[in-house]
Amino acid sequence: MKTILRPAVIACAIAAAFPCLSQSTFANELSKLSAHQPTEDKASVDRVVIKGDKPTSLPTEIPTTIEGINAKDIEKTINAIDAEDALKYLPSLLVRKRYVGDFNHAVLATRASGTGNSARSIVYADGILLSNLLGNGATFTPRWGLVTPEEIQRVDVLYGPFSAAYSGNSVGAVVDYVTRMPEKFEAHAKLVGFSENFQEYGTDKKFSGKQLSGSVGDKQGAFSWWVNINRLDSDGHPIAFTNKLVSAGVTGNAGKAVTGAIAGKNPQGQDWWLMAATGQYHTIQDHAKVKLAYDITPTLRASYTFGVWRNDMNSSVESYLRDAAGNTVYSGDVNIAGKKYTINPTDMANSKNQLEHITHGLHVKSNTKGTWDWELAASLYDYNKDIARAPTVAIPSADAGGAGRVTDGSGTGWNTLALKGIWRPNAEHTAEFGYQREAYKLRTLVSDTTDWINGAASKRFSAFRGDSELNSFFLQDAWRINATWKTILGGRFEQWSAHDGAISNASTTLAFGTRDENYFSPKVAVAFRASDELTLKASLGRAVRMPTVSELYQGTVSTQTIVNNDPNLKPEKSWTSEWSAEQSLNDGKGLLRATFFHEDTDDALYSQTNTLVTPNITNIQNVDKIRTNGLELAYQNSDVMINGLDLAASVTYADSKIVKNDKFQKSVGKWQPRVPQWRANFVASYRANEQLTTTLGVRYSGRQYGSLDNSDSNAFTYFGFSSFLVADLRIRYKLDKQWSGAIGIDNLNNKKYWAFHPYTQRSVVAELKFDY
Repeated sequence: MKTILRPAVIACAIAAAFPCLSQSTFANELSKLSAHQPTEDKASVDRVVIKGDKPTSLPTEIPTTIEGINAKDIEKTINAIDAEDALKYLPSLLVRKRYVGDFNHAVLATRASGTGNSARSIVYADGILLSNLLGNGATFTPRWGLVTPEEIQRVDVLYGPFSAAYSGNSVGAVVDYVTRMPEKFEAHAKLVGFSENFQEYGTDKKFSGKQLSGSVGDKQGAFSWWVNINRLDSDGHPIAFTNKLVSAGVTGNAGKAVTGAIAGKNPQGQDWWLMAATGQYHTIQDHAKVKLAYDITPTLRASYTFGVWRNDMNSSVESYLRDAAGNTVYSGDVNIAGKKYTINPTDMANSKNQLEHITHGLHVKSNTKGTWDWELAASLYDYNKDIARAPTVAIPSADAGGAGRVTDGSGTGWNTLALKGIWRPNAEHTAEFGYQREAYKLRTLVSDTTDWINGAASKRFSAFRGDSELNSFFLQDAWRINATWKTILGGRFEQWSAHDGAISNASTTLAFGTRDENYFSPKVAVAFRASDELTLKASLGRAVRMPTVSELYQGTVSTQTIVNNDPNLKPEKSWTSEWSAEQSLNDGKGLLRATFFHEDTDDALYSQTNTLVTPNITNIQNVDKIRTNGLELAYQNSDVMINGLDLAASVTYADSKIVKNDKFQKSVGKWQPRVPQWRANFVASYRANEQLTTTLGVRYSGRQYGSLDNSDSNAFTYFGFSSFLVADLRIRYKLDKQWSGAIGIDNLNNKKYWAFHPYTQRSVVAELKFDY
């Protein structure tokens, strides 16, 4: 047993005190290591060692729980179409993916952060920041489209804000994608088809799509290169439904008599009519990426990444309403069951998006393993083109064009710079330090147009702008006290500024004030290796999550004044801790982990109604205090009971409550929105032989609430946040050395569940892959 464990611990980037964990790969990787014959398996080495030739955001010393999955296990266990699918079964994580290719609402939720808190996690790919920290919410999701499943080599997830190397946005988790770089010539092609039968309210249709991906790369001496292209063509099910409260109707005979409206209840239990399915997105996404790397010396590598992501989206509407002659009704005054309702032209509206986002990444890193090493990383994410179009006239006239508005986000983006160093004065200490800069720029211009489909922008309707910048210095030292004790001490000083904010209506532009503030966040971790099989560790860290520009520069223009704005909006300040016990199982093939976590967050940022002022104001405000206590259990084991059977499971309990909120007293004592009390995942994968693998995955989430006062008691409806229990199936067969095929079913039990919008119902996925 000792001969297996000790080299594994040495190989891990954080040594004995913090062994690297992997939700589905740890046991396999650990079993391949031996004291006298270290494995040369590339996937294994890359998983447990932070190598200098792999661009990554991860620090060398990791003072926190880490989970992950590699390419082999993604291919074996997950029906992966989008990059976020790789996170599907990792403990405590949930991505709010509504349909294949969901580009603007797929928020990552973590232990104590829900799917409305996109700014409480950070996502990187090859050291490039993908998280959209211009705002916090459903429309500021990570730019998942800049990574395709076929290029992923591994994904690592760090839980909590315990590393000084990350900003306060890491309070939930840090996700790090590392994509492939070849060691020799290789080429890959993959074709995927998928189809969903969707039944909800008055909609009963099939929605399908396809994806084609290809990549090629080579390494010739010191130079290596990689090219990946991908096209996704997806018809998504409707995600929104036009509705009117029954109580809003005016009793009488006025309005056009219509049939087809669906009776239901909203999340507050009020009766309403569902009149149409909207937001049926037909999405075509193109992805292209070029990666170049050059070994300047055997211990110094430079790499460059250029990526382009394009998205063309057209949404359509399915009205349920019919008049007496059977004609479809889209707008105007209608009469349903003796009451008149007014359907505005934009209640059932089409829309179009044309996006082209570009990213650059530069990474230079030394890997001498000597006294000094250093690293330089820089990235740029640019909204080169970001156009959204919508009509202001009703269907069907809008189908031919007509008046509308054009929203132009061009010029929006962010850039990052990191300078890092590693100092190893002796065998007991490893110090990491550095300077980091992040700059964000948000630009939005809404203009009127005479033709919403193709017309040019004319008169300004509204505009918004704002910049923010974060300059940080960090230092942490890992001290191996002796063979059984290790500690990591660190701190992060951050200088934050927000400036050049302005908001406009059609005729007036008003500027916001400037903000400059400084914060310090200490970090500490201690680990005790009780035996070769058991490790105990504890971590504590402070995180300060700065307001994003869209949260800070909120409001509207009224009579030459900015209203509904809080110029003194405070950052979120969290103290997070975790205590873990990790037990090796099955002669090193498995691992059982128990982690208790606690988080106190002061001044949490939420949209709420301030009841202390008259009239009441609803906007982004500070919630005084939210407290979360929880327990996470994670298990993985290989060759359980029989050879070829691998199991992985996790269960998370979170008691997350609002404990103080003076502005909205009704929320005190209620559950934090979108954080369920229970989450669980289970994956069983069986390798019948070298050709055939079958996998069953199960995902569970308990009841959630969407409102701070938990008034949304009816969860299984549009706007609701429901529990779910879904099963996924995947069967993969390797036809020969180069060809493989797979078929899978997501949501096998066809559970209908909601996170404001409906999730995907039962879907079939089939793929054919070629590897050379």
